[in-house]
Amino acid sequence: MIQTACGLDCPDACGITADAAHLPRLAANTNTGALCSLLNKEFFNTPRIEKPRIDDVEVSMDEALDAVAEALKKKSLLWRGSGHFGVMQEVTDLLFEKIGGTLTRGSLCDGAGNAGILEGRGVNRTLPPEQVEKADVVVVWGRNISTTNTHMMPHLEGKKLVVIDPVRTALAKRADLHIQIAPRSDFYLALMLARFTFMEDSEKVEWMEEFAPEYEEFYDFTRTFRIKAILNYMGLDLGDMGDLLTYLQEERVVILVGNGVQKYSTGHYTLWAIDSLAATLGLFGKEGCGIGYLGDSKLGFENPFAVNCKRVSKVVTPFSEFETVLVQGGNPAESMPDSGRVIDELEQVENLIYFGLYENETSKRAKIVIPAKNFFEKEDVRLSYGHHAVRKMNRVLESDIGISEYEFTQEIFRRLGLKGLEDEQYYIDFWLKQCDDLEEGLRSPTYDAAPYREGFGEEEDDEFIFIDDFEDDFENIKHLRKYRKLSDKKIKKAEYWLITPKAKHALNTQFRRDNRIQLHPGLGYDEGEKVLVSSEHGSHEFIVHLSEDIREDSVVITANTIGVNYLTPAIVSEEGEGACYQEVKVVIERC
Repeated sequence: MIQTACGLDCPDACGITADAAHLPRLAANTNTGALCSLLNKEFFNTPRIEKPRIDDVEVSMDEALDAVAEALKKKSLLWRGSGHFGVMQEVTDLLFEKIGGTLTRGSLCDGAGNAGILEGRGVNRTLPPEQVEKADVVVVWGRNISTTNTHMMPHLEGKKLVVIDPVRTALAKRADLHIQIAPRSDFYLALMLARFTFMEDSEKVEWMEEFAPEYEEFYDFTRTFRIKAILNYMGLDLGDMGDLLTYLQEERVVILVGNGVQKYSTGHYTLWAIDSLAATLGLFGKEGCGIGYLGDSKLGFENPFAVNCKRVSKVVTPFSEFETVLVQGGNPAESMPDSGRVIDELEQVENLIYFGLYENETSKRAKIVIPAKNFFEKEDVRLSYGHHAVRKMNRVLESDIGISEYEFTQEIFRRLGLKGLEDEQYYIDFWLKQCDDLEEGLRSPTYDAAPYREGFGEEEDDEFIFIDDFEDDFENIKHLRKYRKLSDKKIKKAEYWLITPKAKHALNTQFRRDNRIQLHPGLGYDEGEKVLVSSEHGSHEFIVHLSEDIREDSVVITANTIGVNYLTPAIVSEEGEGACYQEVKVVIERC
């Protein structure tokens, strides 16, 4: 029996006990004693790429690596996906530093939200799950835990549960209170809740005097927003605000925030505003309290793969500026915003190289395809952005399929005559030796049972900085183009917010795919009807699924849906260089 860990992009970062003789049967080292369907089923049922190929012709691994080495002599870019979270994924950065190549910066996931946290707290520390366990009230804000963070669910048992989400999720249906907020209005809700807290004299003055002394200026800032107009914009009333405040004013409150609230150009403002609300309530540094977002998994670690390379935006990557593009474990043709632009750029690349496990829209366009090893077939180390446990990923079985990231890097180093790559064990030990070695396992060096109890910033002796500014240049669609058969009058009646959450049986574009758009029955469409959905960025056809869980001013198309990113904008958030998938409205017409 071999101890390893799940490498999939998920905050749970589950431990696994495996036996090569009995795969795919796995034993879970988790708080529920179970593993998710992605790992138990989809991971093993999805056909892998087994043979390297060049120009759609199968070749030997040596031939493929020779071609890669030759291609990397030209102007080269590395674009890495986030489906696998082992630290050894980044070893290829050392190769690109040696060849003078280019890497990416920014995030398709949480960049804007992380930037907002840094504005207020100075550093993004992970909230330990045990603080959720100790809470009386848990507020789940724009986060579909039953889909994206299933091993958090046991920590919610017995708590008063509040869900803030424009979709009535499965979790919302079991909550004590569900606030079905309008999309893109979370910033205003946080500010209004803070303002009403001050108005009711419920703010934690003693805590703020010590850790956040500029609270009076923050109150003044909240008063610059008109209450009635903001409530109308959010689709809420004073009763909703009163209900929410009743829960927030309990003694031990945890707020768990998801990526959905920050998929906008102003996403950093939203997390900063939610943090400012939390500071008003004195939720930092106390038992059973805190704000949980995606933490910084590498916080406190020295990274042996840190390099000094040129970088371009990951959100709006100019692929066509490079002669060679190596896509490692990703699918930019389908997962990046504005697919039409991305595909056009990729098709101009002379040498598109795909290095990964499964076929996808990018691999099908690649000149060179290199099959990878999965995380049961190699050594690695798994960090987590959801807790502080660090897990050694031990090889469970030998496989003739594919090549690991380290082996790939080693082979290209050799072919290009490069020096300076250490052996694989050196890098693995480099990470492990930085961890706290406890009886229950390895732990991140920055673990703190109650983050920010001593203060904020890197040294935890700074003050919390309240949000004091907000600029929003986004306007609802003014200039619509490329829409077929629609008059201006009809268009104005058919604008809907696009919501793009994660799907239950997929990891973005990996594993199961979909072709559905979820609409409220009141919009007048029929179940199973085919519709053309368009934005100012592109169009795609989808099949209607009716659901009363969707607001009538919104549509839901999950991130695993084929074609969803033809609709999304190629714009970068104001801070954090994040993707703004939901900064768009769409129109619908029958096919």
